[in-house]
Amino acid sequence: MAKDVAKDMAEDVAEAGVYEQILDYANRADPYPLYAELRRTPVARQADGSYVVSGYREIVALLHDPRVSSDVRNIPEIAAEQEAGTALPSSFIRLDPPDHDRIRSMMMRHFGPPHSPGRVDGLEPRMMRIVTDLIDGFAGRTRVDIVEDFAYPLPVTVICELLGVPREDEPRFHRWSQAIIETTDPTTGTVAERERRNMEVRTELGTYMKELVDAHRRRPGDDLLSAIVTDPAVDLRLEELLSAAATLLVAGHETTVNLITNGMLTLLRNPRVLDRLRHEPDLVIGTVEELLRFEPPVQLLSLRRSALADIDIAGTTIPKGAIISLALAAGSRDPARFPDPDRFDPDRQDNQHLGFGSGIHYCFGAPLARLETQLALGELARRLVNPRLVADPPPYRPNPGLRGPRHLYVEFDDVLPAQAVRASPTG
Repeated sequence: MAKDVAKDMAEDVAEAGVYEQILDYANRADPYPLYAELRRTPVARQADGSYVVSGYREIVALLHDPRVSSDVRNIPEIAAEQEAGTALPSSFIRLDPPDHDRIRSMMMRHFGPPHSPGRVDGLEPRMMRIVTDLIDGFAGRTRVDIVEDFAYPLPVTVICELLGVPREDEPRFHRWSQAIIETTDPTTGTVAERERRNMEVRTELGTYMKELVDAHRRRPGDDLLSAIVTDPAVDLRLEELLSAAATLLVAGHETTVNLITNGMLTLLRNPRVLDRLRHEPDLVIGTVEELLRFEPPVQLLSLRRSALADIDIAGTTIPKGAIISLALAAGSRDPARFPDPDRFDPDRQDNQHLGFGSGIHYCFGAPLARLETQLALGELARRLVNPRLVADPPPYRPNPGLRGPRHLYVEFDDVLPAQAVRASPTG
């Protein structure tokens, strides 16, 4: 028995070392071999007492398990910070039922089915116009940064128009957004330290959102925020509304930037798929789904979930109160779920990836992110002549959980006019 315990402890220490390597920036460009090593122990205890889950089956089980809480107030260090602070209350993505379900359903009334089934699809012509204009701006150039020149301005413009946020305010909320995203990075401090920084930023963002909500109440437009604040059926406290709207503003562009950039990088590394996209426009649907599995923008859900009771899973007991981190990117490359998982295959069938999570916290903005990325990659594939990477791997952002290139420099020979590719039989 003593030998078995010692062996288990040794394995735990080894796996903890693997997770630390994943967090290390030196491995940001290619963490996938480390994820494969991490999956050898699909539920691994870390030195700080938290648990990292990396197997597909185990991640899905926990995402659907009511004994796993997303309410950060169940984590003592975070609860203490919230009690002492004055920031916005937790967003619905950091709450459990019934509060989560109530707020999410109210916010969905004007974003998707059943009340507003056409809002996202109705944005497609405008999104295509934005995509077209951005690529038109490449004319006369032979080199661009896909991040700064395309992948960032596209979703920012879309989310601003969707919510009714003045585009000229982008520098303000960009700073807040970057600061909030940094607090999700487990390498930037303890849970309590990161929550403290998060609350400071959310206080500033909350003041801004209050001004915005008041303006939309006085002069409603045809945007999502106006629809929500003028709908008497939306029964939310002001603080809940502000928090939810702030979350949509931040999350509505940060992850999509990475998805588009990771997508273009992957296509340039897989020229046969890129060529097929030029001639098979419908292939972009499967391509984006495979990107969400193969190079997801959200790789880790770390230090925000906790066990409400002892949970027995994969031969391990996660004790009540333990913090749980879910390695989504590892699960989406689990060979027990996906055949040949390290191959990029846009024709992959039964592709139930974890790119948008699963369960009650399934990504609120998934339909919007999907459509934006489909339009973006489809047009880049058709209009750029002989695109090629300047550097591979590119420089990456520091955050291991929201992983994507900081810059993606691409050279090309020419930019085809939009009318020409859309008029062609294959475009």
